[in-house]
Amino acid sequence: MIVEYITAALHHARYEIIEDDEPYYGEVPELPGVWATGTTLEACRERLAEVIDDWLVIRLRRGMPIPPIDGITIRETTRMDADAGS
Repeated sequence: MIVEYITAALHHARYEIIEDDEPYYGEVPELPGVWATGTTLEACRERLAEVIDDWLVIRLRRGMPIPPIDGITIRETTRMDADAGS
């Protein structure tokens, strides 16, 4: 599910060229604070995927909400949820 979420989020990414050593800038407007830069567009996109992954981990650990993207949702699984699936 996480891979699908990251892929969907990357489809929402917006990129621009900025004046910097890493001139490619990308962000996902639906995910607050998620942005990355790179020396190429592909490097920026790869870094953005890593940032989304890190952002998800932090939000899950802190119990913060994660907005759905294209109908894909991610939520923290509790011990009770895991036991119910057994």
